[in-house]
Amino acid sequence: MTIPAKPALRPADPRFSSGPTKKRPGWTMDALNGAALGRSHRAKPGKGKLKEAIDRTRALLGVPADYKIGIVPASDTGAVEMAMWTMLGARPVDVFAWESFGEEWVTDAVKQLKLDAKVHTAPYGALPDFTEARKDADIIFTQNGTTSGVKIATFDWIAADRDGVTINDATSAAFAQSIDWPKCDVTTFSWQKVLGGEAAHGMIVLSPRAIARLESYAPPWPLPKIFRLAKKGKVDLEIFEGSTINTPSMLAVEDYLDALKWAESIGGLPALHARADENARVLFDWIERSSWVANLAIHPATRSNTSVCLKVVDPRVTALDDAGQAEFAKKLAALLEKEGVAFDAASYRAAPPGLRIWCGATIEASDLEALTPWLDWSFEACLAELNQAA
Repeated sequence: MTIPAKPALRPADPRFSSGPTKKRPGWTMDALNGAALGRSHRAKPGKGKLKEAIDRTRALLGVPADYKIGIVPASDTGAVEMAMWTMLGARPVDVFAWESFGEEWVTDAVKQLKLDAKVHTAPYGALPDFTEARKDADIIFTQNGTTSGVKIATFDWIAADRDGVTINDATSAAFAQSIDWPKCDVTTFSWQKVLGGEAAHGMIVLSPRAIARLESYAPPWPLPKIFRLAKKGKVDLEIFEGSTINTPSMLAVEDYLDALKWAESIGGLPALHARADENARVLFDWIERSSWVANLAIHPATRSNTSVCLKVVDPRVTALDDAGQAEFAKKLAALLEKEGVAFDAASYRAAPPGLRIWCGATIEASDLEALTPWLDWSFEACLAELNQAA
């Protein structure tokens, strides 16, 4: 078969990684000039920066005034682990998982903490049955499946008069999708997703219900220092005023502040949501026109507007065995990178083979529009190679 000519237009920025993600438009190293370097994070300048990050986060996300926000170690993973290890065990637990990170919380709940847990799963592309959520159980779920491109459609399945606490892993949803705060007792995310910040730092947002749990329940297992949110039966409020449990990177803090200020300058949360929606729509419209690719997320209402995951559906590829399909997808991503039009576009290592294109707010729609012809070209080139090998 004849490979078509390469598209004339290339994305101005080929960084479509799902984390760490592309920096905000116009970012340069000068954004870090105000960092509180060479000073203790507990000194007034450093602590002031941390408190500013918390306050700007609250204002931008619309976090209720009686919720507490803290900066914690080990990114979103550390924040979720912190919540699970300090709060769970007081009552039964429902764990909802439909992609690789949700499956990690299943492992923690069942194999590590050995909780009285019911596990509700679904294959990549689908969601579990949320009607199984119990009012008297604690709940763990992932708002947006970064590795599957599947998000929850609503929070309606969470009872307003529930007895348990809910833990929402919102790392690739925060700043791009609405969060129903009254339904979320613990919400976690990291800086390196929608706002394009740096990795290694997590955020944990606690409702009054979560704080009550921390002050009324002590887990039976030992807690490492970096997980301890309470002291002598009371929540350590200093954590939520900028006194982090461990030493943060003040360079990373300054970068997060820069991202927050950029978000404020373009119109705040509505503008961030709109940018992600517009970006995802570019890909969704292209998928509708395509004959060789489909959205991994089955139902339109649950399709992520940040981590858009694609699967190859051309029968010439799906006729291959699993190893052959995986190899085809690997070559597709490698060719996109070789051409310099899309970096880090391969699907997550534990997900079905395909592509994953980040569409969060720091991405430009024009770059995605320039990318889609290259996706078609790369497919034809890989298909030609496959036919030649046969």
